[in-house]
Amino acid sequence: MEHSLETSLVPCGKDKFISKNELLSHLKNYNLYYEGQNLQLRHREEEEELIVEGLLNIFWGLRRPIRLQMQDDNERIHPPPSSTSWHSGCNLITQRPVAKPVTIPDIQITEAEDNPTSTGEEETKTVEEDTPQLMRTRSDVGVRRRGTHHTPGEQRRFKRHRFSINGHFYNHKTSVFTPAYGSVTNVRINSTMSTPQVLKLLLNKFKIENPASEFSLYIVHTSGEKRKLKDTDYPLIARILHGPCEQVSKVFLMEKDQVEEVTYDVAQYIKFEMPVLSSFIQKLKEEEDREVDKLMTRYTSLRMLIEQRLQDLARCHATM
Repeated sequence: MEHSLETSLVPCGKDKFISKNELLSHLKNYNLYYEGQNLQLRHREEEEELIVEGLLNIFWGLRRPIRLQMQDDNERIHPPPSSTSWHSGCNLITQRPVAKPVTIPDIQITEAEDNPTSTGEEETKTVEEDTPQLMRTRSDVGVRRRGTHHTPGEQRRFKRHRFSINGHFYNHKTSVFTPAYGSVTNVRINSTMSTPQVLKLLLNKFKIENPASEFSLYIVHTSGEKRKLKDTDYPLIARILHGPCEQVSKVFLMEKDQVEEVTYDVAQYIKFEMPVLSSFIQKLKEEEDREVDKLMTRYTSLRMLIEQRLQDLARCHATM
């Protein structure tokens, strides 16, 4: 009986569980919302454990710059999962003709080239996943168009300063930048992955050098409520339970030391105008004063009774 009860529960955090039927009900509504889109989630059971997997949208909410890793010239890299992983706000596919696919599974980078070739595997994965767009706030990451010709001097300069991250080139002098606030990317995860695992996967996907300990994932509601996902939480489960609509809530990547959690009670007052908030404060002050007066009156009367009793006892002892 106990074994049956355990297998019907799905962990959603430390000492927190949800019934398998309830989670499947939420999942059904989630997939109906994204019907016909690749954000639909799949589920399976392994050893009586329910596992949900699929793409999770994560929004960039960073206030400080991030640092991109530098690839060694002699290091082999695999084709990128998407042809627009790093871009300047527009789709790179529309800026240049699509290169013919070749059968080579990876690319050996020995020098900076003007026309790097993409593979057929890249095009196949682009259909499967949403384009992980990372918008820029400034023109500080130089993504170059393929097919652009440069003078010999420019080519020598790019050879010294241009490296490939996920198949796209940028100048390593400006590899420190801040992603555009509110731009979205996605990662393929499952319901058994905890918050630190999802963070690490996201940072590795974009070759971000900053340690995962600097960041956290937050559930941010349009009401202003902001809740940090704990290390023991499962982001995909949290997304399903909060519903699929990103106009109501979103998953944000933010700095740990730059964001304060906002409870539901506090969030109710965030969007009020200052005069309204001032009137609330005034009402609370008046209520506080009334409560203070009640307490002072009560304890004043008690003190007088005690003092009177002490005086009576002192007179009794004096007469004896």
